[in-house]
Amino acid sequence: MAIINRVFIRLSSNYFFYFALLGLISPFLALYLDGKGFNSRQVGEILAIITATKIVAPSLWAILADKTGKPLLIIRLGALLALLSFSVLFWLNDYWPITFSLALFTLFWTAILPQLEVHTLTSVRHSNKIYARIRLWGSLGFIALAVIAGEVMEAFGYQTFTHIGVIILLGLLATTMMLTPSGKARLTKNKTEQEAILPRLLDGRFISFFIAGLLLQVSFAPYYGFFALFLRDLHYSGLAIGLFISLGVVAEVVAFIYMGTLFKRFSLSSLLVFSLAITGLRWLLIPEVADSVLWLCLIQLSHAASFAIYHSASMQFISSHFTKTQQSRGQGMYLGGVYGIGGAIGAYVTGILWLDGLGASDTFMMAGLSALLGAIIMIFSKK
Repeated sequence: MAIINRVFIRLSSNYFFYFALLGLISPFLALYLDGKGFNSRQVGEILAIITATKIVAPSLWAILADKTGKPLLIIRLGALLALLSFSVLFWLNDYWPITFSLALFTLFWTAILPQLEVHTLTSVRHSNKIYARIRLWGSLGFIALAVIAGEVMEAFGYQTFTHIGVIILLGLLATTMMLTPSGKARLTKNKTEQEAILPRLLDGRFISFFIAGLLLQVSFAPYYGFFALFLRDLHYSGLAIGLFISLGVVAEVVAFIYMGTLFKRFSLSSLLVFSLAITGLRWLLIPEVADSVLWLCLIQLSHAASFAIYHSASMQFISSHFTKTQQSRGQGMYLGGVYGIGGAIGAYVTGILWLDGLGASDTFMMAGLSALLGAIIMIFSKK
């Protein structure tokens, strides 16, 4: 039992710091770039460029992990290089140097999550219940930083974004050093290198699942990139912005706790369709009701479906769809393709449509229709 508790604490702390960094970057990177004097189109371009690194980077890191048989080395190397490349922001002010530094940071940061997911699922023997409870610590990290960073940046200025990020990355690097091998060494290394993954990627169910996930990430671009700016323009305070974003993640945490029950009662396809449909309605409603605190709170609660349910179901889909020797590559290709391509397209289109806030309604409408199209694709895939 003591060993299990140690493993749980080590894995949970990694998720906490990894997603704490996301709790800083996702809501507040646009505010940081806005503080640097960039307009919404430039912000969209920067977000698109750094997100595009996720297209190739996870797969390359996953292939390296499969070939070396040392996923923990990849996790630690990614944390170290991410820290070094992010720290360079202290000395940068111009468009291309900042873009290059952030792209380099993302290139290394994306090395961590696919390997951490595989390492965690292997460590807990693919238990949905234990995985969900470990993963919810990532949500708690996100909540903590969304609230803290919003208040700190409002009080001390946008430049504190870099200081906060470095502190979190130091914590992430320290916790990766605490991880231990998940038990079974890769004795079948040669087999791993030879097993073809292409037939699994060309499977009809996986293609539908992949396209739906890509459309979901396109739809999340206005939320991840510009939601904090949107709320700021509606005269919400930094603390209020952090609390609104955190409310969504609180709902996400509750959903993670009960995912085991949901898996028993509903099929993966049903959970995926439900998540996509709720997300589409969420984006369509936001520009209509965002000036109401009550309505905005209610809409933020739907993040339980938008992220927690969809993420858990998608990880379970990948875990069951790919063989043990394909897990790292499967995770890498899914995260790279869906988050990379979908996120980059969404960020670029959002930057064009946003028009420094004047096109917010059109942007959220694009997002809502994108998620609803993903739901329709999954419905036909289910049939």
